[in-house]
Amino acid sequence: MTELVLSVPKISCPRCVAAVREEVGLVAGVRAVTVDLADRTVRVTGDADPDAVRAAIGEAGHQVV
Repeated sequence: MTELVLSVPKISCPRCVAAVREEVGLVAGVRAVTVDLADRTVRVTGDADPDAVRAAIGEAGHQVV
C-alpha cells in the first residue's frame, strides 16, 4: 500500500472537498481519501494508479499541480 499526496491549490470550499473525495473514492485501488482544505492537498492511501487519481480530481473540477 502506498500514500500519494497531491497539491490542489484551487480547492476552496467544503463542496469542493466533498466532490474530490467522492470522485477519488471511486478509483480502483483507493482505500482512503483525505482532503485538507487548509493545506489544499489530497492524500490517497491504497494501490491506485496515480494518473487515475489525477483524472478523478479533474472530473471533480480541479487541477493537480
